[in-house]
Amino acid sequence: MYFRKATLIIAAIIFLLLVGGGVYVYMKPMDGVLILEYHKVSNDDDVYSVPEREMAAQLDYLKAEGYTTISMRDFARARKGRVELPEKPIVLTFDDGYKNNYTKLYPLLLARDMKATIYVAVNRLGLDEYMTWENLREMEAHGIEIGSHTANHLPLTELSKDKQFEELRASKLLIEWNGLKTVYAFSYPNGKYDGGIIQMLKEDGYLTAVTGDAGYNTFKTDPYRLHRLNIPKPRFGLLEFKLRIFKAKLLTTLNIYQH
Repeated sequence: MYFRKATLIIAAIIFLLLVGGGVYVYMKPMDGVLILEYHKVSNDDDVYSVPEREMAAQLDYLKAEGYTTISMRDFARARKGRVELPEKPIVLTFDDGYKNNYTKLYPLLLARDMKATIYVAVNRLGLDEYMTWENLREMEAHGIEIGSHTANHLPLTELSKDKQFEELRASKLLIEWNGLKTVYAFSYPNGKYDGGIIQMLKEDGYLTAVTGDAGYNTFKTDPYRLHRLNIPKPRFGLLEFKLRIFKAKLLTTLNIYQH
């Protein structure tokens, strides 16, 4: 009987510590920059699609919580001491270059005076589901940064060194040759990379690259292994979005993804 009571007391103490720790992490202001990973803004029935209504709710929540959107270019400049970051910076990133980033996302950002960074796979531009160069130029003129997601969205670690370099160089040059600003931001297709690819990025003038590891980023984080929190199609509305941000705080607090 005594043993059972002691076990229950210990379990209760552990539970209270876990709850208290969770509340502390949730309420604790985080130093650093949170980067969110999106793909589509649509009602498509796949994990990469966030419906327009849900996207609007997430953007409104971020503004209400005092977050200020910055671009990856802003982050890179801040690392070099050229600008100061706002109190609660956040980066909205979108991979691939889907058409709905222009038709659905872009108006939401404009209405809220918010920034984003869009990583495009350049050889998909102009296809049915993807944006055009004209779309990109218009968005960039209104504060949206355009980054590279390679030329053909191929897993880089599965390619030869020559092909890797071609994917990195071609995408950067094509973006710049089509009247857009110099490309400094990169997103690894499928999150696959290695040290050799990072070295190529450095040599080709890229300043940042994002992974699929959740967590916050500071100026001490490797700029070619930046943490990014994936935001898939929500199943539980805004609550799920809040919990994912909490997850990034928790992982950062536990130092799980520190480089």
